[in-house]
Amino acid sequence: MRQVDRRPGSRRARAFAPGHVTGLFAPAASGPDPRGRGSVGAGIVLERGAEATADWWPSGPRRLRVRSPETSDLPISTEVARRLWVPFGGSLDIEIAHGLPIGRGFGMSASGALATALAVARATGATRQHAIEVAHLAELFGGGGLGGVAAILGGGLEIRERPGVPPFGAVRHAPFVPSIFLSVAGRPLLSPPLLGDPMFLARVSAAAEEGLEYLGREPSVERFLVASERFTDRLALAAPPLRRTIRSMRNRDVAVAQAMFGRSLFAVAVSPPGRAHIERSLERAGLPAVELNAATRGAWARSLPP
Repeated sequence: MRQVDRRPGSRRARAFAPGHVTGLFAPAASGPDPRGRGSVGAGIVLERGAEATADWWPSGPRRLRVRSPETSDLPISTEVARRLWVPFGGSLDIEIAHGLPIGRGFGMSASGALATALAVARATGATRQHAIEVAHLAELFGGGGLGGVAAILGGGLEIRERPGVPPFGAVRHAPFVPSIFLSVAGRPLLSPPLLGDPMFLARVSAAAEEGLEYLGREPSVERFLVASERFTDRLALAAPPLRRTIRSMRNRDVAVAQAMFGRSLFAVAVSPPGRAHIERSLERAGLPAVELNAATRGAWARSLPP
């Protein structure tokens, strides 16, 4: 059990930020300000994510500690905490719990960064907007992702129409009713080397062009699923065994695409028979899976009693 220091004057806060799967995206910028950089595209905001608890002692020794029971490797969340903590000083203790596997394309980097930012901001008195911008920039420059923070400020189906975090970027949210199956089919796929490769990013943009145009003409859940499948096939980032599994699972009742960037997939039943087909297909492939819903709201934070 976590031992919490109860020195007088402490301030506590907790924040949650949902996970996310990207169906398709293209790197983009809406101006020279990095807060307007990121990506356009679309994805599903997930009901599971990361929860961060921040304990801050204004008069304590100058110390920052960031921990998680799932991993000791938290460079982006630690950078977020450091940037928000420096102006205030004191002692800051943060614990982050991740509700989905890390490094599998389920948005845990952005989720952990944003949950950390919002918890620290609520504890110290920094503004929510500043916390969001710090999380976005840490993700962007730390190689964690190009648009995850902006995407998870709301729930359901998210469509990034203009890159960056609001008010620089613009994200449309709509309800996403079907449940989502997530399955991991390989070792983690590291995003920083890919996101730092201009040739790879040019390939991503080319793969996404048709799907973004198709989705933009008439945004809907159905068009998102079609565009995601096309993007998966055009980008061909998955290893051959995963590609074969994805294609074998698809039929008129099921949409299946790769969760970007992960050696993993997400599957959605578009009619009642589809759910049983997904379960049978995953069982035949020997792939464990989790079924969950889309989030109905975005990231939140609240103060806790000291």
